[in-house]
Amino acid sequence: MPCKERKIAIMGYRSVGKSSLSIQFVKGHFVDSYDPTIENTFVKTTKVNNQEYDLKLVDTAGQDEYSILPTQYSMDIHGYVLVYSIASPKSFEIIQIIYDKILDTTGNVHVPVVLVGNKKDLHMDRVVTQEEGRKLADSWKAVFLEASAKQNEVTSKKCVADIFHTMLMEIEKADKFHTMLMKNEKPNENNVPNDNKCSIS
Repeated sequence: MPCKERKIAIMGYRSVGKSSLSIQFVKGHFVDSYDPTIENTFVKTTKVNNQEYDLKLVDTAGQDEYSILPTQYSMDIHGYVLVYSIASPKSFEIIQIIYDKILDTTGNVHVPVVLVGNKKDLHMDRVVTQEEGRKLADSWKAVFLEASAKQNEVTSKKCVADIFHTMLMEIEKADKFHTMLMKNEKPNENNVPNDNKCSIS
């Protein structure tokens, strides 16, 4: 199969670990120092379910409730990894605002999203429960994962790579759905993937 190009934006409030997740996935190590990101782009080739992808990750500047979503974050973006910190209620509040801004800017009622509660290693400082994160993701019809960029862990003993592999699967699911709508086909369980299992290499 030919390699597919996919572009993913990683968004969230400042200092929630967006860059740390990106670097852990692309370079395989944790960056402890906090250097506010203006915008970085990372490139990585990865394979999911025997399909190879050239993946471009856009690590965005931290957003807040007053930020205007730049137009480039709605154009040519295939999916969004939205990140908050389980130790920051403000970041959880902001991620909901960011999601609404994405819908407003793209003009879509649904976009492929993986919601990530990062810094799960700070369990003693947790203020956002797992249930709150899952409930929000369900309301968006998005996938929910908790992660630790520091420990390279994701929910259910997976690693940070699973965030991005899951995102790619959500993008594929959305692509198939849109293709069927264009052909006036009715989506069903056979032609729209409904699980988030992936084989990783």
